[in-house]
Amino acid sequence: MKAAVFEATKKPLVIKNVPDPECAANSAIIAVEANGICRSDWHAWSGDWSWMGLAAQPGSILGHEFSGVVQEVGKDIKNFKKGDRVVVPFSQGDGTCEYCRNGQSNVCLTPLLPGFSYHGGFGHLVAVPFADLNLVALPESIGFVEAASMGCRFMTSFHGIVDRAQVKPGEWVVVHGCGGIGLSAINIAAAIGANVIGVDLDSAKLELAKGVGAMHVINAKKSDPIPQIQELTGGGAHVSVDALGIATTCRNSIMSLRKQGRHLQIGLTTAAEGGEISVPIDRMVTMELQIIASLGMQASHYPAMLQMVQAGKVSPKAMITGTCGLDGINKIFEEMNTFQNVGVTVINKY
Repeated sequence: MKAAVFEATKKPLVIKNVPDPECAANSAIIAVEANGICRSDWHAWSGDWSWMGLAAQPGSILGHEFSGVVQEVGKDIKNFKKGDRVVVPFSQGDGTCEYCRNGQSNVCLTPLLPGFSYHGGFGHLVAVPFADLNLVALPESIGFVEAASMGCRFMTSFHGIVDRAQVKPGEWVVVHGCGGIGLSAINIAAAIGANVIGVDLDSAKLELAKGVGAMHVINAKKSDPIPQIQELTGGGAHVSVDALGIATTCRNSIMSLRKQGRHLQIGLTTAAEGGEISVPIDRMVTMELQIIASLGMQASHYPAMLQMVQAGKVSPKAMITGTCGLDGINKIFEEMNTFQNVGVTVINKY
């Protein structure tokens, strides 16, 4: 099969033919039709997550936001067959631990991450383990490119906004960072009926934020966003989201809240923070603020999200700003080095 293969940190991926994956008894082989290029891929490619053991190894195939068609299933697979259209969540489990048994496979004790734990969607064929647990049937009405944009960023935001922060209609929600995660959070919160503010340093990203549901946008490069948020919301947001994962956005998110507000942490940190960020803890105590963290979304929660997509309540495709072949990945990675990229780019040619 053809794949874009990682050979060295910050060096261009190399497109080459590699052996097809083998199908284990509990696996399914997916012929990938589309795969989103995510900042998490960039983190692994650039060595930015090596501090937490997620550095790409030579010969690995990244890619964790993919959809496609089942080409082969192992003998133990009962829920899927050849020809089924599927979307693949990036947060996967093995089905055996207490969290998987309780329906929380996104925090499995032995997590499985395509592109990290095994070869991912930057190759045309992917062997997904424990396929009955880790695949989701894709309705005919949803295209593969749109589905691929849901494999990480959109589903992560959906779980964070809907399940974890439990955003309610009429609440004020501020999203710090209008990349793929942030735009998705804006779209989902707006669909619920929240009043949403998008904050970023890039005017193009803020324009896209308005297009997917932001009521107001703030350019933090031009002025401190906190006083503006306090004024717009009449005292602070009910929910504030750090969709980027750097010290500034995390602190700004907490400082954006009203009393008893909820800070939702979706973005993971970079090597600069190394997983540790100082927070205004006394303010949090005296204002009874909450910190809520969120990781991915289990496959079993996908139907609710897909129903909203089918009904036109949310629109993952609104975040898609371009498509490319495998040979376009390196350009996107270079843009991510300086946060130039706007929206989501999806590979749809293999």
